[in-house]
Amino acid sequence: MRNLIAFPLLGLGVIIQSAIVSQIKLLSGYADLPLLMLAGWALQQRVKSAWHWALLVCVMLGFVSSMPWPILVVSYLGLVFSAQALQRRVWQAPLLAMFSLTFLGTLFMHILSFGVLSILGTPFIFADVMSLITLPSLLLNMLFSIPVYAFMREMAKWVYPIEEYE
Repeated sequence: MRNLIAFPLLGLGVIIQSAIVSQIKLLSGYADLPLLMLAGWALQQRVKSAWHWALLVCVMLGFVSSMPWPILVVSYLGLVFSAQALQRRVWQAPLLAMFSLTFLGTLFMHILSFGVLSILGTPFIFADVMSLITLPSLLLNMLFSIPVYAFMREMAKWVYPIEEYE
């Protein structure tokens, strides 16, 4: 029953990403709201449904994005795996874990996307992609990661109350 909150919340996140956040550009880069939402959710200690959320995000983004679906699956499942590993090790500094996860997740997704799109024949120059797309996207993701983490923390407290958890 607790997993049902994922459908409207992630659906709204994907809609906001495609309608609003993708229009807030810095050079050619823009923030990745579903990545930030998934990272913030997966870093919460009480959350047990992060893998379900990752698959749901992949399905939703598969419909609205022109990115090949395997890139989304590998990127977002890798993000959840990294979040759970960080959660066990850096649990006393959750904001540091969010920044680290945002940094690594953005770089991983962009490098993976660049590699796959290059193999598929898209003529990109790596230096241009890094300076015009990846670094500005990384900066915007870092800026948006603080409020998204705070929102996801409050959402996890609401979905998994402390009384029921203990």
